[in-house]
Amino acid sequence: MLSTVSDYLEQSPTAHAHARLDLGAGRTVTIWEKHSDRIFYNKPKGHTFSLHLKGGTGTRRLDAGGMKGFPGAICVLPEGQTSDWEITTPFQFLHLVLPDEPLRAWFSRIHDLDARYFDLAEIKFDAAPPMTEQLKQLVFAAASNDLLLADSAIAELIYCLPDRRRPLQGGLATKQLRQTDAWIDANIGGAIRLSELAAEVGLSEFHFHRMFSVSRGTSPHKWVTMRKIEAAKDSLRCESSIAKAASACGFSCQSHLTRTFKAQTGMTPAVYRQLLSGV
Repeated sequence: MLSTVSDYLEQSPTAHAHARLDLGAGRTVTIWEKHSDRIFYNKPKGHTFSLHLKGGTGTRRLDAGGMKGFPGAICVLPEGQTSDWEITTPFQFLHLVLPDEPLRAWFSRIHDLDARYFDLAEIKFDAAPPMTEQLKQLVFAAASNDLLLADSAIAELIYCLPDRRRPLQGGLATKQLRQTDAWIDANIGGAIRLSELAAEVGLSEFHFHRMFSVSRGTSPHKWVTMRKIEAAKDSLRCESSIAKAASACGFSCQSHLTRTFKAQTGMTPAVYRQLLSGV
């Protein structure tokens, strides 16, 4: 069964991936070239950000009154958004696909907000700075295989996303979330247990797991892993060896860090350190 918009495009005989970056955790950046086709995205997984690069005037949203694209147009398809497209002329476009759970978690982290404030609306053929600038940076990143630039551009894009403030029920209070993060950071070099996190805010393990997942948009285990990878990046920036970074950030060994780092970022710690040094 087809999943993301990329899965649909890979099945199209008229679509060609000109450049692609796998950024880990299901995040992908692809520059596509496509000509005559009819394509129907049926509730795809992942949130898709699209920037038309060349052409696009022959691209229409049949389910939106036949709206036409243009160079520089931005489209945003939130996860599960069905859409019907007709392409009659060649064009080139960028697709950024971000899975829902990691996006909500990073939104919560970057905005220091409850993940339930995340509010991504559909955009149909619009020019929406500063999102445009960040998507253009991703074009350069994909063309030059620059993973660091791609990470920075995505972080900036998430920072630019709007939030919708509304009354929330359940979850953890902001004070509890910050208290939990502070405890994680202070104990990042150890094997952090759910019981320890729950005890820090005076909750049972079961209740803490449920309430934390609601507020952060991801499980405590995945959140801790994300924090450990960020700590490992900081350690590698300080020219620490990979083995030392693994030990300092609570990984059982260097290979454990390497496997987790690659899964989360799309590159190994060694490649990341090389990119930092410009080698």
